[in-house]
Amino acid sequence: MSACVSRGAGRHRLHAGPAWGWQPHHLGLYDDGHHLVAAAPVYLKGNSHHGEFVFDWSWANAWERAGGEYYPKLLCGVPYSPVPGPRLLAGTPALQRTLVAAMREEAGRLGLSSAHANFLLASETAAFGDDWLARSDVQFHWHNRGYRHFPDFLAALNHKKRKNILRERQQVAASGLAIEWRSGDTLADDEWDRVHALYEATFDDKGNHAVLTAAFFRRLGELGPLAQLALARAGGGIVAMALFLQGDGVLYGRYWGATLDVPALHFELCYYRGIEYAIARQLRRFEPGAQGEHKLARGFLPARTQSRHWLAHAGFRAAVANALAREASAMDAYAEELRQHSPYAQPGDATP
Repeated sequence: MSACVSRGAGRHRLHAGPAWGWQPHHLGLYDDGHHLVAAAPVYLKGNSHHGEFVFDWSWANAWERAGGEYYPKLLCGVPYSPVPGPRLLAGTPALQRTLVAAMREEAGRLGLSSAHANFLLASETAAFGDDWLARSDVQFHWHNRGYRHFPDFLAALNHKKRKNILRERQQVAASGLAIEWRSGDTLADDEWDRVHALYEATFDDKGNHAVLTAAFFRRLGELGPLAQLALARAGGGIVAMALFLQGDGVLYGRYWGATLDVPALHFELCYYRGIEYAIARQLRRFEPGAQGEHKLARGFLPARTQSRHWLAHAGFRAAVANALAREASAMDAYAEELRQHSPYAQPGDATP
């Protein structure tokens, strides 16, 4: 069995090329040099931002202050997608371990400072040996407990959280905006262009880079019901949107944009309409995106994400391992504190 690296521009309607720090360097395992048996999405990453979401800036700064070159690093992940999912595309644990070994060997062959694998599935973490440092973070996910409809979900919450959600939804209803849920394959090109313009405006307002092009958005509309949208209209025109993707029984919240400052509109489009859709379609889970403690009060519970990191220099690896041990203890305490503030009613709670 042999390992092979695939290189390419990788810029089809997405600014994920070298100028943005993403140089495709995908890894494949071949049986007898011809038959592909396993693969991993791998990039030479020239920075630690632009769509990575597992932040190692402090490591890079420390290594460069010591006279080293941290970038490029080898990264196994999916650009601009803080979504746990398969990273080791292999049918057996043995092939997963072989992919991991090949990633490390490739980093060594190129003389790189490090190799990283972000947003791994729990079933993939065992493929990484003790020489890979473990790191965890917290996201907020909604789980479908067999709800029949949105009021059924509300009934599972404690009184305070239920009352707050009802108040927020009433604020949006009183705004006079028309809210609709649309499958992406029902949008015309001009509607997609408007959705893209709102997406770009959000990034511009925050001083960030909007990497997805209008052509990429219209392409989503060609992929059947993969893309779903919650839209707000005023006078017939789209004034706010939330974009979702779905697959394998999960809804993923991705982007939001609005031209009006309406109280609770963000929560209505990005969370409550998504929950309604997930219940109606009997989806298992709704992942609204990275970060955001405010999601806890709206029915989303803490979920741990996993990454693994190999650092070539033994002394540097030991120093980072010590830092990660302290970080892990703090992260465990944080996750436990979040669980103590669950929005769901506990046995014995009053239900006015």
